Amino acid sequence: MNIDSIQNGIVLDHIKSGASMEVYRLLGLSKLDCSVAIIKNAKSSKMGRKDIIKIDSLIDLDLDVLGYVDPGITVSIIKDGVQVEKKQMKLPKKLTNVLKCKNPRCITVAESQLVSEFVLTNPEKRTYCCAYCETEFSR
Repeated sequence: MNIDSIQNGIVLDHIKSGASMEVYRLLGLSKLDCSVAIIKNAKSSKMGRKDIIKIDSLIDLDLDVLGYVDPGITVSIIKDGVQVEKKQMKLPKKLTNVLKCKNPRCITVAESQLVSEFVLTNPEKRTYCCAYCETEFSR
């Protein structure tokens, strides 16, 4: 299989195998007006198998979403065919408008215009807590 290189865009690499569609959905990549390539189950010497997403445009990404889905993701910025920047994701301390509270009594359920906020409470277990009602959410 041959996927062309990109001249100006973003490469999301080292995505845990099978997680690329969740990244695609959470980042809203279906709304883009550029080419987006999803490579699933690519061979990797470090990970065994991994997913890769190539975006043929320089766009703003919500890096907190990437860190939440998989803290091992790397983001490479490509300009004029050359990698100019590489970022390693980490588990975000706070998530804004990524998760929705499951507590039916939470104010964010009743007031849909409120921003949903979750705070990291246990990094080892990847547990987040609703900033409004303190309901726990773990991945």
